[in-house]
Amino acid sequence: MIHVRTGTDSQILSVGGYQPARVVPNSEIVDRIDSSDEWIRQRTGIETRRYAAPDESVIDMAEAACRQALSRAGISMEKIDTVILATITYPYQTPSAATALILRLGNPKAAAFDISAACAGFCYGVGMASDFIRSGTSKYVLVVGVEKLTDFLDLDDRATSFIFADGAGAVVIGPSDHPGIGPTIWGSDADSRDAILLEPSWNDVKNGAAGGVWPHLSQQGQTVFRWAVFSMSKAGLRALAAAHVRPDQLDAFIPHQANSRIIESMAREMKLPEKVVIAQDIRTSGNTSAASVPLAMAALLEEHPELHGGLALLIGYGAGLVYAGQVVQLPPKP
Repeated sequence: MIHVRTGTDSQILSVGGYQPARVVPNSEIVDRIDSSDEWIRQRTGIETRRYAAPDESVIDMAEAACRQALSRAGISMEKIDTVILATITYPYQTPSAATALILRLGNPKAAAFDISAACAGFCYGVGMASDFIRSGTSKYVLVVGVEKLTDFLDLDDRATSFIFADGAGAVVIGPSDHPGIGPTIWGSDADSRDAILLEPSWNDVKNGAAGGVWPHLSQQGQTVFRWAVFSMSKAGLRALAAAHVRPDQLDAFIPHQANSRIIESMAREMKLPEKVVIAQDIRTSGNTSAASVPLAMAALLEEHPELHGGLALLIGYGAGLVYAGQVVQLPPKP
């Protein structure tokens, strides 16, 4: 029988974010979908979003976010022994985006792998990183969420064209003398997995059955909305209970930035007190899938530096339908 007791807890040491330079207002999108700025704002809360340049890659954005996180943590890349990269838009099945990233960052010997859990991917990665550190498998883990969703966006689709955007966020997770990351609550509702799709399939593209159509994101908006509002608030409450934290002990709520109405409904369902600061990065960043939660965390800490070291509930949810969430102590001031 193997007995290993590291006596080590885990915590988020820093967060970094990267957004492309190009700001895209609603006015640039509405004509192609016969819509209006007012309709988009009322439906989603989105005012602007960021689009990557044509020659700007998933790896470029991930590298920028990681370098900022490493600098803020005061940790060199040589000390990172594991890299977890969450994405659904890296255009190669193999080798992984994570191995391309560690080459860029200068530590090609680190353990590195990708995870595909769409908008929940970052929170999946945080849960795994915490467990790796607590078990002694890793000491310092870099968790990255990055997407270039505009590569798979149908700009004529009235249901999705105004929602998705590009960006990257990263955290350094390391050892702690106290619990800084609570248990991860995660799961799936796979009976509704067709509610969000990337279609047509690569096989259909290869054999000509796609009719020349490039794979693009599609979703059943009402199905996803109802699921998120009524199921994710329950998952959030489970994550609070698992961490033995009451809603009134939270300092911040940082959910996946899918829709401002979903965010507000979840907060009401969980009965979060007014003192809890709620991330609303959706307004200026759009939905960046796996990058959403870390980007929202970085933006919230820039706007509210007093939240450094406070308690936050994270929750990500998306295609699959899958979800993951945990209570974390936000990183200290750099």
